[in-house]
Amino acid sequence: MEYGRFQGLLDQRDQTAYAVAQATGIPASTFSDWKSGKSKPKIEKLMKLADYFGVSIEYFLTEEKEEA
Repeated sequence: MEYGRFQGLLDQRDQTAYAVAQATGIPASTFSDWKSGKSKPKIEKLMKLADYFGVSIEYFLTEEKEEA
């Protein structure tokens, strides 16, 4: 998962990782680990995030395209 995808959704919805952690049951430290590259998200957690944000799981699995 490209962490930027998650960060972009947080920014768009004016959310914090802590608020998402509370709502989804995914520990906030997990998001920090993803951001630092210490770990990669498991599919179950991506499914929870996709459901929470109302996006497809593919949204998290595809890379962001840079704008020219």
